[in-house]
Amino acid sequence: MEWYLAVLKKYAVFTDRARRKEYWMFVLFNFIISFVLGVVEGFMGAQSGVRQSVLGSLYSLAVFIPSIAVGVRRMHDINKSGWFLLIPIYNLILAATEGDSGENRFGPDPKQEQQGRVI
Repeated sequence: MEWYLAVLKKYAVFTDRARRKEYWMFVLFNFIISFVLGVVEGFMGAQSGVRQSVLGSLYSLAVFIPSIAVGVRRMHDINKSGWFLLIPIYNLILAATEGDSGENRFGPDPKQEQQGRVI
């Protein structure tokens, strides 16, 4: 949950770099929260007969910008432009690739920064 909240704290930060763990933990928690909201809406919709997905839509809208921002930072970690997010399969391969060791043109290595401080 710490990684999910860290991404939300950097709501619209498109500079810097994001580790693989930060990106994939955000994706995991995003999936879990979306699933739970879908189940809750399913129960509410079944009882009231309403087919609109209000909770899911609001949640998707709320995490839209952070999702793009963490994706761009993830691409920066492997020394690629954020525009690589627009290439469908290749962006998943890049998101699973280990980031550059040391500093690159997008900033210092986030893995080294975390090893230097106590978590």
